[in-house]
Amino acid sequence: MQLSFLRPICDRPGPWTSVYLDASRDTHDAHPALDLRWRALQERLAEQGADPQTVAALDAVVRGHEPMPGDYGLAAFATGGEVLLTEYLSAPPLKDIAAHAPVPHTMPLVAQRGEQVPWVRVLASRTGADVDAVDAGGVPRHAHVTGGNQFPLRRVQQGGWNHSQYQRDALTSWRRNAGDAASATATLAERVGAEVIVVAGETQARQMLAAQLPEFWQDRVVQTDAGFPADGAKQFKLDDVTVQAIAEVAAAHTDVALDRFGMQQDVGAGLDAVVTALQRGQVDTMLIVDDPSSTDELWIGPEPTEIATSAEELRAMSVAQPQRVRADAALIRALVGTDAGITVLDSDQAPELADGVGAVLRYVDASTPAGGRG
Repeated sequence: MQLSFLRPICDRPGPWTSVYLDASRDTHDAHPALDLRWRALQERLAEQGADPQTVAALDAVVRGHEPMPGDYGLAAFATGGEVLLTEYLSAPPLKDIAAHAPVPHTMPLVAQRGEQVPWVRVLASRTGADVDAVDAGGVPRHAHVTGGNQFPLRRVQQGGWNHSQYQRDALTSWRRNAGDAASATATLAERVGAEVIVVAGETQARQMLAAQLPEFWQDRVVQTDAGFPADGAKQFKLDDVTVQAIAEVAAAHTDVALDRFGMQQDVGAGLDAVVTALQRGQVDTMLIVDDPSSTDELWIGPEPTEIATSAEELRAMSVAQPQRVRADAALIRALVGTDAGITVLDSDQAPELADGVGAVLRYVDASTPAGGRG
């Protein structure tokens, strides 16, 4: 997962106030329940020393955000009386969180947001297609394509001297319309950097469209019958296929990261090794087992690469006033500052990962530490 979406809050000094809460409003008592939860978080923030102006700015976001249907959560990050990042969560957080600290508490957002795989979905018909896309930042795009050949589109019933000609003309119209739709699909896929293209709709139309996509995109196509109205298709079926295709790509990314880490033979394994690699800008992708109960801490200075396991180590790096913060927040801040990525793992995906953290490195040299604390 790339973390550039966190740059606006990781590049700016704190203190930071971070809030996660269940913002669901789909029951009759949801509004008063949200009010109670938010008031409890405000009390926690006051106890931690959050300034009133920043809490007031968060209050405006919590009470004034555009509600979503169903159950969902809200994450917001503020400093100096200004909210700089707000994100909807697809499900309520495991627990409501209010944190006031030198750096934003970003790990719950990163873990719940998951891998943002850019994708394109096409609903094809004889006349063209509807194309939807989402880029790696979650920005949606849409295109409606009407093919340039609208007659003839129906293949006539058997019989008649000109039957074969109508059949051929109809197929030619379909194929040309599919070509127009394929061109628009490829353009949108290139724009968002799509890693998967889901092609749905009428069987022959989607097959013609998929066949006319440029070769570069062929291996990224997933075809499905979902979304074909004649089959009584429901939107949720097409959504399920899309979600599954995206999940498979995300899982493949995780497998690749684990394979690359394994090839390093314990280089970059464990918290000490990862911290040292981050100091040197050596990390390409950090692997971390999500542990919301963790109380591990690290020390940081003003710069992203000023990160250490002790205050003394930072003072030796000429950091005058080291600050102690949550380990996962410090690690993510350093990743953002060095343009590195992250792969969040379940405990069963990396049972032997030292300290629950490791790093795929950009390079290895003689001074690169190996092993971990275990």
